Amino acid sequence: MLSTEKRNPKTTHFDKMDTAAMLKIISYENYNSVKAVEAAHKEIAEAIDAAVKAFENGGRLIYVGAGTSGRIAVMDAAECPPTYGTDYDTVIAIHAGGEKAMFRASENIEDSAQKGVEDILAKGLKPNDVVMGISASGNAEYVAAALQTAKNIGCVTISLSSNNPCKIASIADIRIFTDTGAEVITGSTRMKAGNAQKMVLNMISTCAMVKTGKVYENLMINLKPTNKKLKARMIGIVCDIIGCSAEYAENILEKYDWNIRSAVDAVKEKQ
Repeated sequence: MLSTEKRNPKTTHFDKMDTAAMLKIISYENYNSVKAVEAAHKEIAEAIDAAVKAFENGGRLIYVGAGTSGRIAVMDAAECPPTYGTDYDTVIAIHAGGEKAMFRASENIEDSAQKGVEDILAKGLKPNDVVMGISASGNAEYVAAALQTAKNIGCVTISLSSNNPCKIASIADIRIFTDTGAEVITGSTRMKAGNAQKMVLNMISTCAMVKTGKVYENLMINLKPTNKKLKARMIGIVCDIIGCSAEYAENILEKYDWNIRSAVDAVKEKQ
């Protein structure tokens, strides 16, 4: 039996617990997600370096997932452009069932290997892309087929699962295994396994963006001024870097079309 499908002996009477006890055991079990991710740091680092190499060579990082895994992938990919100023095709998420499945579960799609092949090929795969298959069980046919297709084309392939061994790990060049174990609610991998997936994807996209120059120190210098909050953040960043007033920062950003790097470089050249 898959470890993520086993019954957790600590929660066999979960339905009889009071609310405080429920929260305590969920929090306790969530620590296992953190520990599982820490244990996989070596493989996560390899995945980051592969993504960096892809970006530097004009390639993309493409996530493929189904169910909870796909939704987490979509969230991570969608947040890269506003956070790091990337194009929307730099980090891509392919979610089994597409946009509809984001809001209404379509669990049967994950069993379709053919659809996995079709969806990954529709992205115009090239050998300099990195493709990461995400599946808590590690055996979703949709994800496995997409990953195998990417491997056949020559892409670097990465697997992320909470079971070992599994199908996607047998395909992947880099195998990330987060051993989150039995869930509080048996088989509900949106819990600990999902937590681990979110952390791993955050690590990969964040570190890859930093290593390709999208961050100055710990500041988001590639932000786009798409709303009032982000404009205020950009002004604050310029103030932090060059030590100026908010008024001056806003004026210099306007002069350089709200490009933080250009604004800062221009000021530093004058100093």
